[in-house]
Amino acid sequence: MFLILVFVSLAGYAQEKKWTLPECMQYAVENSPRVNKQQARNNIHDQNYKEAVGQLLPSVDFGTNAYFNFGRGLDASTNTYIDVNSFNNNYEAYSSLLLFNGLANVTKAKMQKMSKLMGKQQLQETRDMVTFETMEAFFYVLYCKGLVQLSQQQYNETTESLRQIKRMEELGMKGIADVAEIQAKEAADNYNLTRQKNQQTISIIQLKEKMNFPVDQNIDVEDYASDEMVMKSNESALSVYEKAKGFLPRALAAESSYRAQKLSYHSSIGSLFPTLTINGGYSTNFFRFTNGTEYMSFAEQLDEKRGYYAGITLSIPIFKGFSKSAQMQRSKQQMIISKTERDETFRSIYSEIEQALADMNGQADEYYQATRQVEATEMAHKINQRKYTEGLINAIDIQTSSNRLLQAKVERLNALLKYYLKKKLVDYYKSP
Repeated sequence: MFLILVFVSLAGYAQEKKWTLPECMQYAVENSPRVNKQQARNNIHDQNYKEAVGQLLPSVDFGTNAYFNFGRGLDASTNTYIDVNSFNNNYEAYSSLLLFNGLANVTKAKMQKMSKLMGKQQLQETRDMVTFETMEAFFYVLYCKGLVQLSQQQYNETTESLRQIKRMEELGMKGIADVAEIQAKEAADNYNLTRQKNQQTISIIQLKEKMNFPVDQNIDVEDYASDEMVMKSNESALSVYEKAKGFLPRALAAESSYRAQKLSYHSSIGSLFPTLTINGGYSTNFFRFTNGTEYMSFAEQLDEKRGYYAGITLSIPIFKGFSKSAQMQRSKQQMIISKTERDETFRSIYSEIEQALADMNGQADEYYQATRQVEATEMAHKINQRKYTEGLINAIDIQTSSNRLLQAKVERLNALLKYYLKKKLVDYYKSP
């Protein structure tokens, strides 16, 4: 019974839990398929780097074979061929080391190291993108929740007005036309409330998608609490950009990609140079006839027949159907493309920073204007309510006044949440 109560309490806690913005962003990063795919790519970069470093080290191999010979065979004692079956078993250990190939392998190792670094930067960029998209979805949920609350307030106000006007109709102070107008407004407000609730449900679905949250579980978010004052920034886009391109993952990844392609081009040039390799090895074997002839023991033959060898190989590329030159030209063009993409990325980052600063400052202005509009509209609506009660204005006028107040509050809410979103984006560009 105790365990049942514990499980019930835990289930209730899970249902009542409200997710904060940091919790949503952290969950999204930890469970993002894009992050997992980038981590898998980084593992591939690690293996490529290890393989490239391994190309600089000596290679060591061991081989053995065993075979039976049927028919004529060479008699080692007389050095003549005789009709006899034999058994032969060879052993060999050998090693080779590449001394020079135009530094192509050294350049490849540097290139793979740069690719490995680029993968880490791309991973951080992916995390940042997932975080920002989750943050956008989170604030949109708050916006929809705010719309539901404002729509609920307006519907409650209209319901109370309908109750009052029905009472006034009973007292002969209002006509049936006034009651019909308020009833129509109540129906419209109820429709708007239902529509906003549906939109809130859709916004939660979108947030769960960004977080990769289980589809069979519900999620509710906590209101965003901030003690930051809504204020404009005096920083220039250029000063923020100069700092951002030194730590922003997207800028670093673009620079690393260009450097990797540059190293790839140098590696392709190195493949045009001669290749110098040294090699050496050890070999021995065991042999016997299968017709009962006496033979030396296995250990004695391995010791007596052992041999060593060493050599050096020089390979000079002369012509291979333009494959080497074509590879070099492809690498050169890829380097040019990567440089252009890097410049495009830097230009895009500057534009995004400039736009983010402009949006943040614009939203700050809109918020203060919307706040003054709400204050003025609230005062006007209170006056109109009193005038309506006194019969100085009709139901259409009070309905227009109510809708104007709702729209002003919606615009203020929209400006505030957008300011918080743009402020966080600007902070992202300002500090690592």
